[in-house]
Amino acid sequence: MVSSETEIKGRRAKLVYDAKMTLRWVALCLGELRDGLTMINMQSAFLIAAKNYTEKQVGVMFFVFGMSQFLFQAPAGYLFDYTDKKIQALAAACIATTFLTLLTAATAEEDGANIGFMIVIKFIQGAVTALIPPGLNSISQGIVGSVGMTKQVSMNEMMNHFGTALIVLSGSLMAYFLYPEIGSLFAVSAIACTGVLVFLSMIKPEAIDHNAARGLTETSAAADDQSLGSLSKYQLTNTDGSIPGVDKPKDQIQTKPSFNFGFGGQQTNAAVSGPKADTPLQVLRDPTLLTFIVLCFLFHTANGTILPLVMQTLAIGEGRIGILFSGLCIIVAQVIMVGSAKICGDYSSLYGRKPLFLVGLFSVSIRCVILVILITIRDSSGSSHLIQIAILSTQLLDGIGAGFFGTMYILVTSDISRGTGRFSMTLGLTTAAMSIGGTVSGYLGQALAQDLGYKQAFVILGVMSLVPALLYLFCIPETYIPPELSAMGSIQEGDEEEHDKTVGDTAAAVKSEMV
Repeated sequence: MVSSETEIKGRRAKLVYDAKMTLRWVALCLGELRDGLTMINMQSAFLIAAKNYTEKQVGVMFFVFGMSQFLFQAPAGYLFDYTDKKIQALAAACIATTFLTLLTAATAEEDGANIGFMIVIKFIQGAVTALIPPGLNSISQGIVGSVGMTKQVSMNEMMNHFGTALIVLSGSLMAYFLYPEIGSLFAVSAIACTGVLVFLSMIKPEAIDHNAARGLTETSAAADDQSLGSLSKYQLTNTDGSIPGVDKPKDQIQTKPSFNFGFGGQQTNAAVSGPKADTPLQVLRDPTLLTFIVLCFLFHTANGTILPLVMQTLAIGEGRIGILFSGLCIIVAQVIMVGSAKICGDYSSLYGRKPLFLVGLFSVSIRCVILVILITIRDSSGSSHLIQIAILSTQLLDGIGAGFFGTMYILVTSDISRGTGRFSMTLGLTTAAMSIGGTVSGYLGQALAQDLGYKQAFVILGVMSLVPALLYLFCIPETYIPPELSAMGSIQEGDEEEHDKTVGDTAAAVKSEMV
């Protein structure tokens, strides 16, 4: 029979350890589900190649989609800062976006005959998908705390990209064998959604510290190793059956918006004790955050449309081989992104955020230069499988650029929002900037390709991609704060793996003793 202290420690350790292990499978199944099977990529190729949509029609559709994401992204983050129903909200968003993806594939008519209906679907889907990034990341931060986010975001992104590669590979093979009737490939979205729901249901709500999820405290009470070592002050359970140190009384968690946006005097809530969150206006006064929001917009304005244009370059006029190459574009990039996320997780806490972020930013310009050269060769000597493979290989650089950016922007956002209690709202703002940038990029890129040609489009986008890289180099300071300089941290940034191993061993040992 184990002591009460050991039992409490084991229950808390197992709760957090199981939640962290389950998160990676949620991320795997999520893949690019938030974009409807890489919304701007696979669907644009499907609509143009199979439904004879023009580039501008596709551009208008995804302009509306991106504008909708932009409008709803910050409110979605604000919602996740307060709600204690994070798991249910994320599950509902996944179900809705999957349904709308299938509806798009099932109802799209030839030559864009029902373009108005398609635009309505994309507006609704943009609003729904706005809930997914802050949902996943607030759940992650609520489990591990902001000091554990480097490793957790790295793992989430690795599994996310690997899941995307599997989803797109399955879809591409289906499209190859079913060509020209390729709409059924989007059935893989429903399979992925089922996986998300199953694994989300395995995460216990009490594993999420809602103050840590907001960035109000730096460590999750459930995951705080120091609290696990000082259990003598706790009873075995509270009178209501909750676990001491993990389950918080409801009156200590603010789950309703205060509607105090920072204008006029401060409002207080006597029922809520402890740290107080910054008002939205205080958050928006941070010049580093504002500069970073501009950077996110500019990066996605330049980079967002490059992948769809590469896919269209390979798909148009090439039949089923073109569709297969188009799908391989995503697969190649996603496989490289797995490694990119791993590198960010391993080295961003050693060398800071800035060096790795700069590698990702400048890789976009290099990629555009190579694409211009290859398309020039193709136009002068004719298309061949060798040229197609060379164009496809430029996706290696997409894996570096988008892979580094996708991981690092979350970490930099977490750094900037540390201690504000507004992590999800801040992430909503940076993600909204990315959405509007991708929206502008989607229409701009398609219009440039249709009016000037693909080569000229890549020249212009390559020049544009230099602006965010230079902005980050000269105008944004290093945001990472080493653990020894942080007044809030208790688990050191480089020690998450050892901490996880200790927690896992403790949970396993206690479980075996209790059997």
